[in-house]
Amino acid sequence: MDIKRLNDEGRELWNQKAHFWDALHGDFGNMFHQRLVEPSVLQLLELKAGDIVLDVGCGNGAFARRLAERGALVTAFDYSEELIRLAKARGAALSAAVDFRVIDGTDEAAMLALGAGRFDGITCAMALMDMPTIDPLFRAAACLLRQGGRFVFATQHPAFNSNNPIFVHEKEDRDGVVGDHYAVKLRAYLDMPPVKGAGAPGEPAPHYYYHRSLSELLGAAFAAGFVLDGLLEPAFSADDAEASEGLSWSKLAQIPPVLSGRLRLA
Repeated sequence: MDIKRLNDEGRELWNQKAHFWDALHGDFGNMFHQRLVEPSVLQLLELKAGDIVLDVGCGNGAFARRLAERGALVTAFDYSEELIRLAKARGAALSAAVDFRVIDGTDEAAMLALGAGRFDGITCAMALMDMPTIDPLFRAAACLLRQGGRFVFATQHPAFNSNNPIFVHEKEDRDGVVGDHYAVKLRAYLDMPPVKGAGAPGEPAPHYYYHRSLSELLGAAFAAGFVLDGLLEPAFSADDAEASEGLSWSKLAQIPPVLSGRLRLA
């Protein structure tokens, strides 16, 4: 895999559609973020007022701003220059608490320049699956965290929300009652190459997704000296499933599309 080529192409794609994603997430994030990602990351992070937090792959800064509103001092970065420009504009009122920067999450040296032992927490909310390599991030994180610090991530659930999920809608006649059933099926799990996915409805161009099995994802963290001490699998509620229309994750109350975990240094 040509990591540099894929990373450079990915950056250009995100710059091209930064305005779409900024409009999609707005000030508070889309429904997926608000219902699944943000609550699970905040629960695992156990944030305290005054904590110094690094937010990796911050996009338009929605989660970084939420951290600042809860009393954290935040450094937030993304490799898309355009997303950071938009994040700064949205976060102008919180500029004293959030420092937005353009940094590549695959550039270990650039991340280490932020300062060894500086951060109480590091968050990475739905960005790992956009990165062609995650080893540099975990190695840098191990140096950037203070003693007792934690790294909290949320990503596509490797076992369910992989690069090739197929949504299924079936009708069943059981004892004279016709019911609807929704499911997701997969073709592969252990070994899948990067693919371009359509992303959000209406997205102007597909971007790369990088599937990693659980052993590959967590193995990179373990190799950097982390242990896993918290895990959540957020899913939409039965009420969400009842209210939603069409085939989407909100129809699958029993299948979590997100995996969130907390890592600490051994």
